[in-house]
Amino acid sequence: MESLKKNRDFQNVYKYGKSYANRYLVMYVLKNETEQNRIGISVSKKVGNSVVRHHLTRLIRESYRLHEDMFLNGRDIVVIARVTAKRAGYHDIESALLHLGRLHHIISENKEQTTS
Repeated sequence: MESLKKNRDFQNVYKYGKSYANRYLVMYVLKNETEQNRIGISVSKKVGNSVVRHHLTRLIRESYRLHEDMFLNGRDIVVIARVTAKRAGYHDIESALLHLGRLHHIISENKEQTTS
């Protein structure tokens, strides 16, 4: 898993990507010209202090890592935690991430059945 690091990469995904949201997360997706996905995670100060923000970042990253094989390749994905995510547990975040992946049609269904 590669990370999106540069501000201009994030801005590019915001500007040209498509977004869906649910109760806990917002996900922007944009095709990139590579064979792998790059993921960026954004948790604003509105969500909580640095401990809360880092905790949420780790939950999102781990949820993605465990299900990475289900996601189609060649995408830049930006995941934004909403304020409601502060009270969410791992399973809430995990199901929110997978839900958004399905909405974006970037989860391949045949791989999903083998892992669930």
